[in-house]
Amino acid sequence: MKRFGRLGKRFGQGAGLAWGLVLLISPVQAEWELDPEQSRVSATVMQIGPDGPVPRHHEVRRLAGSADASGVLQLPLRLNQSDVVERLGPLPPWLSGLTERPMATLTTRYPPEQLERLAIGDSMVETLMLSVRSGNAIRQESLPVRFTKESANRIRVTNAERMALDGQELMADPTLRSVMLLLGYEQIGDEVPVNLDAVLTRQ
Repeated sequence: MKRFGRLGKRFGQGAGLAWGLVLLISPVQAEWELDPEQSRVSATVMQIGPDGPVPRHHEVRRLAGSADASGVLQLPLRLNQSDVVERLGPLPPWLSGLTERPMATLTTRYPPEQLERLAIGDSMVETLMLSVRSGNAIRQESLPVRFTKESANRIRVTNAERMALDGQELMADPTLRSVMLLLGYEQIGDEVPVNLDAVLTRQ
């Protein structure tokens, strides 16, 4: 299992629960782009209450980005890509201005030639190096990702192994803790499992 500690903490400052993971995605040529309608990361938060633990599901949707010719991707992440805003309803003034502004930016790179060599129906697993910038802080982490070529112009991207954010580090971050409290989470489990399901397309 891949467990994210400091990465989850920093990434949570800008984008919420599963932000650290969205970052899993790596388009590999200039013409490859994420399909926002089919690209998302889901997370399961175990809410600890008086009646015991209750699983709650969240999503980061509309993932969008494209790589340059060398396979370098920069992916800005915004709070309004998550279902947090929908669940909160009208936001307080201190938070409403944050929904459109990029709160964290992922940078990663994947060798374009390897995707091109994939035969239709085949998959491969690559460990990507992720760099996440939030404010003046930059964190790096490696992440195994599976690429499956479904057609000449369509590649599905998923996590290659079980992954989880560190729930206690997420709650220790002041910004994210404020959002969690607004959602009614006073205490959560030690792990927040996350899953990636995204699609790369090209015209």
